[in-house]
Amino acid sequence: MGAEAAVPPAVVLVPFPAQGHVTPMLHLARALAAHGVAATVAVPDFIHRRIAATTTAAPGGEDDDNAGYGGGVALASLPSGVADCGADPPGFAEFGHAMEHHMPAHLERLLARRRVACVVVDVLASWAVPVAERCGVPAAGFWPAMLASYRVVAAIPELMEKGFISESGTPKSSLNQSDDDGHVLRVLKILPAEVELKNEELPWLVGDSATQRSRFAFWLRALHRARSFRSLLVNSFPGEAGCVDDDGGHPARQGPRVFPVGPLLAAGGGGGNSAEQRTKGDGSNYKQQPSSMWQEDATCMGWLDRQRAASVVYVSFGSWVGPIGPEKIRELALGLEATGRPFLWALREDPSWRAGLPDGYAERVAAAGRGKVVGWAPQEDLLAHGAVGCYLTHCGWNSTVEAMRHGVRLLCCPVSGDQFINCGYITRVWEIGIRLGGGMGRDEVGDCIERVMEGKEGRRLQEKMDALRERAVTAEARSLAQRNVKSFVNEIRRDYRLPMHMYSIL
Repeated sequence: MGAEAAVPPAVVLVPFPAQGHVTPMLHLARALAAHGVAATVAVPDFIHRRIAATTTAAPGGEDDDNAGYGGGVALASLPSGVADCGADPPGFAEFGHAMEHHMPAHLERLLARRRVACVVVDVLASWAVPVAERCGVPAAGFWPAMLASYRVVAAIPELMEKGFISESGTPKSSLNQSDDDGHVLRVLKILPAEVELKNEELPWLVGDSATQRSRFAFWLRALHRARSFRSLLVNSFPGEAGCVDDDGGHPARQGPRVFPVGPLLAAGGGGGNSAEQRTKGDGSNYKQQPSSMWQEDATCMGWLDRQRAASVVYVSFGSWVGPIGPEKIRELALGLEATGRPFLWALREDPSWRAGLPDGYAERVAAAGRGKVVGWAPQEDLLAHGAVGCYLTHCGWNSTVEAMRHGVRLLCCPVSGDQFINCGYITRVWEIGIRLGGGMGRDEVGDCIERVMEGKEGRRLQEKMDALRERAVTAEARSLAQRNVKSFVNEIRRDYRLPMHMYSIL
């Protein structure tokens, strides 16, 4: 029995192939490994190549497609059938087809050649659930965002059953004509009333009508497969959602047991509660193993070193959602320039993302010493830097918790998906930021930046941010999340012990 106990249970983790999903899954794998689990993150080959190009991963594992990621975590490459995409990742439809039709056989072979105690599956990577079932391996779910946004998505069947949304996910026309634009969710009391999520901001309403239909079908399939999950790991902190039973339990009828295990963050220092306390200079108190799928601009930190404390506006809309459009890009660019404040803007070097940027803009603001426009920035290191005083963000969940970790106030411009829910919590529940109007006019950009960074309102936002950070991401606050990780690992070990014992007898 002693030898059996010494064998760590093996867990394979399968993320959805996007930066905002891969990063927290890697952090989850490290958290599990810290509790004695042999964790392997299985990613499509095009993701594996990108991460390998930006990390110090060492060869390892059972074949040449595996690598040691660090922290006791292995990284496995799954052939996807997707051609090398160069600077841009494949589109949703392309890797959606790969997940359903090409990758399952390769994951099945991966599971077949080792004794796996559990497969942890991103809810959006539900293609892996039937593979685990065929291999006789239990599957647990992972939601890389707020529990609140999971509650909204998990309510889709009930919303359809009660006639609030159509079979394609759109709110019924009678609701759109009502005075209560948030009636769909308010009637079910899914979110706190102050969030005020509008019907058109439902997280599955992305793109044009054809895109919405295909993505809603994707959601329905994911929810159907998720019914087999006994447990659901959520990348948020206990007590986050402001709803009854948000520290665990069952978020939907006959739902899985919920383990809030976040926010899952890179290993390293947590930063201070103020700009002056955060890292200044080389960032020596914050180091991590990179997980970026994009090549980061190494000159950002040196540029920040030359700026005054809490003076810089950092701007980023992530890498997953589409561009915000030429007119908004132009107004944002001119608004940032007009403030006279230094700013660092991470804007993908892609014509569709930079359309609308005034001619010679990047060179002009750089020459004036006022701004820096880069393709991709080392965001965690940047937010930990004492020069950053404000983050203009799309409200992606990873970006939100990274800002929370380092105590940086937020200016919100949600674009799609769960970002509207996150924004509602940031601006109305936690009050750690304000929302930029949808028009994004240059004058409004300047006014909002001043509100966030100066005066009574800016000080109040910082006080709220400091209090939330203390509640959610300090070492003491995260102890409950760590206990939830341990409880999940104990659950795996309990279910794993009998099969291992039987294997040793056979």
